[in-house]
Amino acid sequence: MKFLLRIVVFFACAYLSYGQNSSVSGTVIDSNKPIEFANVILLSEDESVILKGSSTDNNGYFILSNLEPNIYILKVRFIGYQEYRQKIVLTGHLDLKTITLSEEIESLDEVNITVKKPTLKREADRLIFNIENTALVEGSMLQVLKNTPGVLVIGDDISVKNSTPTVYINNRKVHLSSDDLNQLLEGSSANAVKSIEVITNPSARYDADSGVVINIVMSKNLITGYRGSISTNYTQAVFPRYKAETSHFFKNEAISFNVNYGFSKNKINRDGDDTVNYLDNANVLEQSWRSFTNRNTRSETHSLNANFDYFINDNNALSLSTNLLYVPYYMQRIANNTLITDDNGDFLSGFTADNLSRQNKYNLGFDLDFSHDFTEGQLTFNTHFTTYNYQRNQGVVSNFFDQNNGFQNTSAFNTNANQDTEILAAKIDYSLPLTENSSFETGVKFSNIKTESDITQFDIDINSGIETVDMQNSDAFDYDEHIYAGYINYATSSEKYNLNVGLRVEQTDLEGRSPLSEITNQQDYLELFPNLSFQYNISDSYNIYTNYKRIIVRPGYANLNPFRFFINENYVIVGNPNLVPTFKNHYDIGVSLFDGLVTIQAYYDNFDGAISEIPRQNNDTNIIEYISVNFDKTIEYGFDFVIDYDVTDDWNTYFVTSFYNREEETNLGVGFVSQNQWSNYSEFFSSLSLLKDDSLNASLSLIWNSKNLQAFQTIEDRLFSELSISKTVFNKKGTISLSVSDLFNMNNFDVSTQYQNQFNTQFINVDYRYIRLGFRYKFGNTKLSTNQRTRELEERDRLNKGRN
Repeated sequence: MKFLLRIVVFFACAYLSYGQNSSVSGTVIDSNKPIEFANVILLSEDESVILKGSSTDNNGYFILSNLEPNIYILKVRFIGYQEYRQKIVLTGHLDLKTITLSEEIESLDEVNITVKKPTLKREADRLIFNIENTALVEGSMLQVLKNTPGVLVIGDDISVKNSTPTVYINNRKVHLSSDDLNQLLEGSSANAVKSIEVITNPSARYDADSGVVINIVMSKNLITGYRGSISTNYTQAVFPRYKAETSHFFKNEAISFNVNYGFSKNKINRDGDDTVNYLDNANVLEQSWRSFTNRNTRSETHSLNANFDYFINDNNALSLSTNLLYVPYYMQRIANNTLITDDNGDFLSGFTADNLSRQNKYNLGFDLDFSHDFTEGQLTFNTHFTTYNYQRNQGVVSNFFDQNNGFQNTSAFNTNANQDTEILAAKIDYSLPLTENSSFETGVKFSNIKTESDITQFDIDINSGIETVDMQNSDAFDYDEHIYAGYINYATSSEKYNLNVGLRVEQTDLEGRSPLSEITNQQDYLELFPNLSFQYNISDSYNIYTNYKRIIVRPGYANLNPFRFFINENYVIVGNPNLVPTFKNHYDIGVSLFDGLVTIQAYYDNFDGAISEIPRQNNDTNIIEYISVNFDKTIEYGFDFVIDYDVTDDWNTYFVTSFYNREEETNLGVGFVSQNQWSNYSEFFSSLSLLKDDSLNASLSLIWNSKNLQAFQTIEDRLFSELSISKTVFNKKGTISLSVSDLFNMNNFDVSTQYQNQFNTQFINVDYRYIRLGFRYKFGNTKLSTNQRTRELEERDRLNKGRN
C-alpha cells in the first residue's frame, strides 16, 4: 500500500509540474527609461480574483512563473502613469517584450483610487498625524495644528510639552517670528496637507535649537499638468473675519512651479480682568489695583509662497523659493480702566489709559538650492537671504481720578519703535547610502544675523501739545551674530531594530551693543549636541524605543534688547541684555503595543538656564513689568498614553493623555523661589466619513489642559473644542466646509502669580469662539497634488521673539 501511495503521489506531482510550467515576462518603460517598482498584477479573466503579482526590477523587468495555461488579464500600474491592461492567452512562456506606460494627464474624476491610512502612527522619534481623510483639510494649517496630538496653540504661541517647536513644511523651516508664523498658518489652506509630523527627537541634520520639530508634510506634484484652486471663508467671532486664497501648480518634465497667495482681513477681540496686589515690606496687602482691559486688533495681511524647480538633467536640479509676508495695516486699540482700593476694599483712586498703536511690517525670504545626485550619494547646496522691517507708532493717553472719582489730571506719551534685520546663511549637505539599510550624512553651515533697532519715547505737554524726548526710555540696539556649524549622522535599520545617531557642533559669536545706555553683551561659545534614537521590534505588533537629544534655545533678538516699552504708565515690557542660552537634555523611553493601537512613554527633560518671561511687580513704584530671565533649575517629567483605534474603515478615533510634573527654581535677588505642579493634558479626536462616495466628512476634537505651571505662573483648567464638517459638490471639484470652535465656552482662563512679594492674577477672555463657513473650488488637472515647500533656516524664528 505504501508503494502504491508513493506511485500516486509521484504522478500527481509530475502532472501538476507539467500543468504549471507556463510564465509571462516583459520590460516596463516610460518614453525613455525603465520603470523600477512598477506593480504587475495577473487577474482571472473576469477580473474577480488576483492570482499573482510582482514588481519590476531596476531594469524594468518582471516575470510571473508557475502558471497554468489559461486566459488572464495582465495589469501594470505605477503612480503618475496610466494603468496598462492586456488580455493574454497563456499556453507556455509568453514574452511581452516592451510595455510602455503613458503619463497620467486625465482628471481625477475619471479614476478614484482611495488608500486607507492610519490616522495616527508612532515611530521612535516622531508622531505622525494623517489628515487626508478628515474634514480638517478644509480648514487652515493653524486649525490642523490645533487638532494635532500634543500640540497646543494659544494666541500666537505654539507649544509641545511646554516647549516652543520649530515649524517646517516638507522638511524646510518656515522662517518667521511667532506672530508672523501664526498669521501665515492661519492664512494658508490645509487642503494639500498630507500629514503632520511631531518630531520629538530630530537628527543632527537639524539645527541645534530644533528641540521639537513640527513638519507639515504636503503632497507632491508627481504628475505633469496644471492644477489650481480658489477658496474663501467667512468667520464670525466677536467680530467678522474674511480670507481669500488662490493656489496654482504646474509641472512638466523639466520644471515644477507652484505659487500660493492669500489675503486676510481680521478684527480680533480680547478682554482682560487683572488684579495686582501691591504689598508692604512685611508682604501684607497695602493696595489692590484691578484693571479691566479691552483689546481690539485690526489687520490686513498678504502672504505669498512660491517655489520653482528646474530639473537640469537626471542628476542635477536647481530650485528657487520665496516666502513673503506683508502687513500694510495693523491697528491695535487697548482701553484700560483701573480701580485702586485699600486692604479693606475701599476705593482710593483710579485711572483710564487708552492706547492706540499702528504698525506695518514685511518679512521677505529667498532661497536658492542646487542638488547633485552621484551614482551613490547626494550633494546639496543652499543659500538663504531674509530682510525684515518692522515699524510701530504708539500713542497713550491716561486720565486720573481721585477718591471721589473726580477728575484730577491727564498725561500722554508717544512711542516710535523700529527694527531692521538681515539674515544671510549658506550650507552644504552630503548624504551617502552605505548599504541597502544604512546611510551616512554630513554637512556644514554658516549664518550671519544683523539687526538694528531703536525706540524713542516722547512725553507730551497736554496744554501745548509739545513733545519732549524722554531720554530715560529711549535707546538703540545693534546686534551681530555669527554661527558656524557642522554635523555627522548615521542611520541603520533591519527587521529587528532601527538606529539613528548623530553629533552636531556649533560655534556662536555674538555682540549686542546699546550705544545710548552703553550696554554691551558679548558671547563666544562652542557646544556639542549629540542625539540618539533607537527602536527594537519585538515582533510585527510590538516594539520598544528610546531617544536622547541635547538642544540649545538662544534668546530672541527682542529679548536681548534693553528697551523699556510702556503699554501704559504702569505696565511695561523690558528686555534683558544679560540673557544666556538655555541648554536642554531630553530623554524618553516607550513601548508600542498591538500594532500601534497603544503607546506608552515616559520622558524626562532637564533645562539649564531656561529662558522664561515673568511678570515682576514693583511694590514701591506700583509698576508691573514683563521681563525674560534665566531660571537656575527647570525639570519636567511625565508619562504619556496614546490609543489609536479604527472603529470601522470610515471611522477613526484616538485618545492621548499625559500626566507630568514641572519644577521651577531660581533666585530673583531676594532668595530662592521653588514651585512644582502635577498636570494633565488629554486629547480626544474622532473623524468620520459618510455616504457611499465618502463625500461627507466630520471630525470632533476635545483637548483638556488642567492646572499647570509656566514661569512661576499657575494657569487654571481649560477645555478646547472644535467640530468640523465638509461636503464635496460639483463632481468633487468644490468643497463646502463648516467649523465651530469652543463649543462649551471654556477657552478663557485664569492665571495667578504668588511667591515672596509677588501677588497678582489675570483672567483672559480670548476670541476663540467662532463659526466658520468656507468654499473651495478646484480646476485644471485635479489629480495633481502640491509640492509646496518652505526653506530651512533657524535664525528667522527668533525675529521679534518675545514681542507682545
